[in-house]
Amino acid sequence: MKFRPRKRISTILLSLLLFAVVCVTALGAIATPALAEDYTKESLVGVDFSGKVLTDASFTKANLRSSNLSNTDLSGVSFFGANLESANLEGANLRNATLDTARITRANLTNAVLEGAFAVYTKFEGAIIDGADFTDVLLRPDVQKTLCKVAKGKNPVTGRETRETLGCP
Repeated sequence: MKFRPRKRISTILLSLLLFAVVCVTALGAIATPALAEDYTKESLVGVDFSGKVLTDASFTKANLRSSNLSNTDLSGVSFFGANLESANLEGANLRNATLDTARITRANLTNAVLEGAFAVYTKFEGAIIDGADFTDVLLRPDVQKTLCKVAKGKNPVTGRETRETLGCP
């Protein structure tokens, strides 16, 4: 067998080049920050987002009627003016979310964490809030009073009583 240095050197260089491309691609994927999703004004009726991480996404004026957002990380998300009627938000992380002027009527907020959310003009009529944590949520006094009428349970994540987080008498 005849030794061919050029072929061997070419094979080594090609292997190193391929290895470098794979490393740079992998590092780029790790180092590149993920951009928040923008679902502004989208029709997402009945969509299943359960268990996803959607931090800082925008659902401004989106229609999420009957959608499944259970056990979803929605921290910092904007639901400004969104329709969440009959949506499933059970166990969702809504910390620091913007819920202002959203319709969360007949939605399931069982065990959801809304800590620090902005919800001054949010509609919660008929919402299930068993075990939800409303710590530091900005609510109108009349909405707070209505929610206190149905508030019960303890949030399994924060360990706080729903009534206490709402400041119910």
